[in-house]
Amino acid sequence: MSAVTLENVTKQYGTAPAAVNQVSFEVPAGTFTVLLGPSGCGKSTTLRMIAGLDTPTSGRILIGGRDVTDLPPAKRRISMVFQSYALFPHLSVRENILFGLKVRKEPARDFARRLSAVAELLGLEQLLDRKPAQLSGGQQQRVALGRAVISEAPVCLMDEPLSNLDAQLRHEMRREIRGLQQKLGITMIYVTHDQTEAMSMADQVVLLNGGQVEQHDVPDQLYARPRTEFAARFIGTPPMNLMTLAEGGARIDGCERPLDQPPGPAAAKLGVRPEHIELTDHGGVSARIQGVEYFGADTIVVCEVGRNPGITLRVAGHLKAQSGEPVRLRWPRAAEHLFDHAGLAIPAGS
Repeated sequence: MSAVTLENVTKQYGTAPAAVNQVSFEVPAGTFTVLLGPSGCGKSTTLRMIAGLDTPTSGRILIGGRDVTDLPPAKRRISMVFQSYALFPHLSVRENILFGLKVRKEPARDFARRLSAVAELLGLEQLLDRKPAQLSGGQQQRVALGRAVISEAPVCLMDEPLSNLDAQLRHEMRREIRGLQQKLGITMIYVTHDQTEAMSMADQVVLLNGGQVEQHDVPDQLYARPRTEFAARFIGTPPMNLMTLAEGGARIDGCERPLDQPPGPAAAKLGVRPEHIELTDHGGVSARIQGVEYFGADTIVVCEVGRNPGITLRVAGHLKAQSGEPVRLRWPRAAEHLFDHAGLAIPAGS
């Protein structure tokens, strides 16, 4: 197994702002790390630099303690799974999986053993003679995984491998990929813009924004202790509600009733997750319903609180309510998150 370390890695294209700017993090050997963020945040560029497909403008990349910053991909002992699968349409499943071994001129005497082990691991035994066009999307993805696994490289990189699959198949493949990583004990770095994939699969998440690391943490801390407004809004479905505060933090902007425990002038916004807000008959803050979305097991209610529209809460079952209806909302003090004027989290008790 090999750890992967990035030290102040920057990638600059001409005079444009840096695509990746002073990014540093460590991926411990044998763990599953997700690079998460919106389109254009630098996550795929970061993965390409780890793979050796792009060269950093500055900084260092180490794999297994060895500086690989200037080494070509073939010298890095990595495998990679692309978004497009990159299968050869004229080759069979067997030939696609073995292709890399043949190109690298590895001993042919090992091919049958390694192919048999990978085919059994991924459930491809009955598909080895088929061409990619004869496979479903999930089966093609398994072939791409097989080509990576058969290399026996200690580090596997994945660039949004599930984005071409439907929702049900993505759910199944998430479990398969995570199970595969744990069974093989390899170091896996996985790029996605889907926070559900990140939260359900990762040992740790590197959240990127504008080419920089916004937060590097384990999934439950990303959810429970976001360090910035961006992290708070990016993690969670629906995302965290952020309500602007007025009068030195004494009240929610547009609300007449002061907060029971005003956070003070350092706080600019109050954050509460939808699942922590509930409807109440008395107390709390006044709001007005803007819309209701029913999802079967629960209902998402969208409200306006003072001058803060789009505040959501999750209610169990089917809530029948009309747009414009007045309601009152409450939440526990422990569920509050505070952010300053720079968008940074204010630690509890500060």
